[in-house]
Amino acid sequence: MLEIGDVIVMPLPLGGFGACQVTDTDAELTVCVLDWHSKGMPALDDLRGAGPLVVDHHSWEGVPKILSVDASEPLPAGFVRLGWLPVEPGMPRSTNSYGAWPGLGIQVVLQRQWDLHVPAEAKAAYKAAKPGQVEADFGVRRMRRPAMVSALDLRELQGEVRWAGLDALPRVTALTWAGSDRGLAAALEARPIITGLHWLDPPDEVDLGGTHLHGLTFAGAGPRRLALPPFLTSLSLSPDGPPPETVTAAGDGRWIRLTTRSGVPAGLRGVRDVAMEVAGDLPLATLGGLADLESLRVQWLGPYGGLVGEAALPSLHTLQLIDAYGVEAPMLPPPGGPLRHLSVASLRSSQSRPIKERYRGSEVRVRLRGAKSDKWLAANIDNPLRDWVDDDRRAGAAACRAYAAAAQAIGLLSPDDPGAVADAREVLREFVETLNALDERHGLIDTLRREEAGDAFMGLAERAGVPAGEAGSWFDEWRVF
Repeated sequence: MLEIGDVIVMPLPLGGFGACQVTDTDAELTVCVLDWHSKGMPALDDLRGAGPLVVDHHSWEGVPKILSVDASEPLPAGFVRLGWLPVEPGMPRSTNSYGAWPGLGIQVVLQRQWDLHVPAEAKAAYKAAKPGQVEADFGVRRMRRPAMVSALDLRELQGEVRWAGLDALPRVTALTWAGSDRGLAAALEARPIITGLHWLDPPDEVDLGGTHLHGLTFAGAGPRRLALPPFLTSLSLSPDGPPPETVTAAGDGRWIRLTTRSGVPAGLRGVRDVAMEVAGDLPLATLGGLADLESLRVQWLGPYGGLVGEAALPSLHTLQLIDAYGVEAPMLPPPGGPLRHLSVASLRSSQSRPIKERYRGSEVRVRLRGAKSDKWLAANIDNPLRDWVDDDRRAGAAACRAYAAAAQAIGLLSPDDPGAVADAREVLREFVETLNALDERHGLIDTLRREEAGDAFMGLAERAGVPAGEAGSWFDEWRVF
């Protein structure tokens, strides 16, 4: 258990080391990032007297970076408790900001990127932006947007683009784009302040190697050949197609957190953090050869399968499984290896004891939640609200029944009936009103559950033949959560 004064060294995204110190303990740990960066692992004495990291990048206003972290949350792979030092006078000891360990190291990187790579004029324009509407001229189209907007959707632009229009919106740090390049990469290279890109249906060949992107997401048909920027820390490949045939990345992707449904492409075999979405069994052979893989997150989207076969993963420290209803204890890595943290969310209750027994007496810390009986799963395995029972058993079960009733009623409608849409409207409205009542009574629906409710609603509407735009309007009109 960490105590006040404990100093932890953090491996940083993009390389090097940072450090933080526990300045208070209660139900949570108060952890302050130290003003430190080094290429190699520091010694404890190197950090003696180090003050807090003061962040002023983007909208931060020169404040120490400090977080409340769950005291039961284990240190991630590579984080090392270096020792104890007295907490220096003036170090912050309280905060209203909550987060997780990885969020501490990210701030060191973001501040260094701001200090070293964002031009002074871009920083000044970002800080000087005032509330109000401004007009951005992209040549093919003029857009009126809030001057403080940070994410800009440019999918509607067609033909030749006047990229200087971005300069009217100095706080834009993320773009959404679709189709061919048409000067996009060059515009990003000239604007290091833009660090996020969501690209739909890119061309076969994408070269972003000269940009300063930190996060990159593809959707639709993904590229076949891909060159990645040196500062990239997050890559999400398109779920709708095969992975790129060739990828060029610094360190074979060592600094990238990869999200994929189709395995790890060549050129990214150095990744240390992978999130996979799968349907059915996951052949572990698809991960074979990832010698540096430290953290693996697998979420089943259905039909629900397990882990099949074996793979040599000599560095796997943390394994997180979600909706793991097909996973059985013998499928998991054996004790005695590098694994230290296993988290399984939503599993068959019949597997809870075998999993705990598998790692009893080992160094593996096991967390299980959301265990459900075979009987419950037989009735609800395809119910998109099934995990609500993990928050509130009674209210969650009521939400599942509401969805099941709506799905049954929608299934009885005939698409040839001219009154089918009107009948579907009543079914969908009753479904939303039931959720409204459950939320009012139990406080059941947070941001995540609202998104799940919306996805469930839109799925029902699609089955009933209701146009997506109309269904979305209904949902926003009727819901009070």
